Amino acid sequence: MMIKAVKWIGGVDGFLELIDQRRLPIEFAKIRCRDIEQLYEAIKTLAVRGAPAIGVSAAYGPVLALQQLKTESTIQQGRDAVVKACKYLASARPTAVNLFWALERVRQGADRFIANQPNAALQQLREIVLKEANAIYQEDVDMCRRIGQNGERFIKDGFAVLTHCNAGALATAGQGTALSVLFEAHKRGKKFKVYVDETRPLLQGARLTTWELKQADIGTVLICDNMAGWLMKQGKINAVITGADRIAANGDTANKVGTYSLSILAWQHGLPFYVAAPTSTFDFGIKSGDEIPIEQRAADEVTMFAGTSVAADGVGVYNPAFDVTEAKNITAIITDKGVIENPNINNIREQFK
Repeated sequence: MMIKAVKWIGGVDGFLELIDQRRLPIEFAKIRCRDIEQLYEAIKTLAVRGAPAIGVSAAYGPVLALQQLKTESTIQQGRDAVVKACKYLASARPTAVNLFWALERVRQGADRFIANQPNAALQQLREIVLKEANAIYQEDVDMCRRIGQNGERFIKDGFAVLTHCNAGALATAGQGTALSVLFEAHKRGKKFKVYVDETRPLLQGARLTTWELKQADIGTVLICDNMAGWLMKQGKINAVITGADRIAANGDTANKVGTYSLSILAWQHGLPFYVAAPTSTFDFGIKSGDEIPIEQRAADEVTMFAGTSVAADGVGVYNPAFDVTEAKNITAIITDKGVIENPNINNIREQFK
């Protein structure tokens, strides 16, 4: 597959091209972001989504911000534009840590350059910021591949694997996280089936994951979210694998709402529950999942479907975008640096020391 959810086109005067994931699978369309307001809107409205893809996209925001400065602007004015862009984009969504990680990395890269060359021209700063964003992009591509290579051993011939939301190429700069494991297993000739939760309320599983898996010619079965437990009881599921939007220092993991329920169901039925994520998804500044901020989204995502109301007028709505799975419910976290089995604070520290 050659799906590129995020792509920078051109040099310092270029633009960011995104697949508009709001319109899949009915229409394959792209957005060209030429300023940070467009990028902010794309992140906020889920035109681009998935923790790694959000981070990579945001990294190019300061490049777009610097394009708006006049040629004669000073390098300090350039730094101010970078800082302002990073602060603005960081407010787009609160849960996925990759967003903040990528923006902070670009900001620090700009600061290091200015500290070393305080009299440099603005054009040089623009080139440094673009170089850092491109590095983040390429690292994500490489991390995705290594996640798949590290995790494919968990997928056996004849398996039926359940996944939730979308953690594929559409959610990253590369071939995905959870789906990367499946893609790598498929490349090695393994025969298996994937059950895909529809993932209410925005149907990322139905709209995006099934589309990706069909593109890869992997056997795919779509189910409603509330069918997973019954399938497990019938013995039709061998393993569960999901992505992650933020992982605390102790291994507690935030992912699309509904993931916690799957972890409980997997535990009840004696099934392995795997999380696949790049190292950039770990937030060592957060001790446990209790500290992870959970994004609350608009009520109409639940009360409306395809422009039609499906609920009583004026009904109250609770719509968290994510929930948190405790580390004790996770069999292993598959990363680009290796596999962390029975994740806890000590095992995670050992992996990253």
